[in-house]
Amino acid sequence: MGLNRELFGIFFKIGIGTIGGGYAMIPMMERELVDRKGWISREEFMDIMAVAQTAPGVFAVNMSSHIGHKLGGITSGIVATIANILPSFLIILALAFGFRHVQDNIWVEYAFRAIRPVVVALIAVPVFTMARSAKLNRYTWWIPVLSAGLIYLFGVSPVYIILCAAFLGLTYGRLTAFGRNIKSRSKR
Repeated sequence: MGLNRELFGIFFKIGIGTIGGGYAMIPMMERELVDRKGWISREEFMDIMAVAQTAPGVFAVNMSSHIGHKLGGITSGIVATIANILPSFLIILALAFGFRHVQDNIWVEYAFRAIRPVVVALIAVPVFTMARSAKLNRYTWWIPVLSAGLIYLFGVSPVYIILCAAFLGLTYGRLTAFGRNIKSRSKR
């Protein structure tokens, strides 16, 4: 089976099997692409998530296009993206035709009330998966907590937090490398 055909099947299944948007797709993508297929490592998956989150556009589309491109170039990126979008497009199209007739139905309202908390859980699961993959420890756990607090409580733009984290990470890396150089010179 060709890569593009396989990518289409995987991303179509992910697109049709997840309710709740891009973040709800993360566990399924990780299970299929990292655990089951072994096409990318967990670290590569985390890096792609970081890039997809910071890039403009829809997160799930960014993820699928980045992964497809990484695995097979531009054509595979387009195939993965179309496969990821197609189920939502078809479902929304079907709902648009049929929802007008049932939107005032009490049972439909109850169903949506029950789906909302499930969607919250689907979005929360990747947070724990990402924390595990990011290898948070007793020295670094405060970084995501502080970042979330700044965004939620004070409305700080995630862009500023990402830029600040990148700057601090680069500074820490340079200082650490500088300290190692000084230690190695003093031992000579």
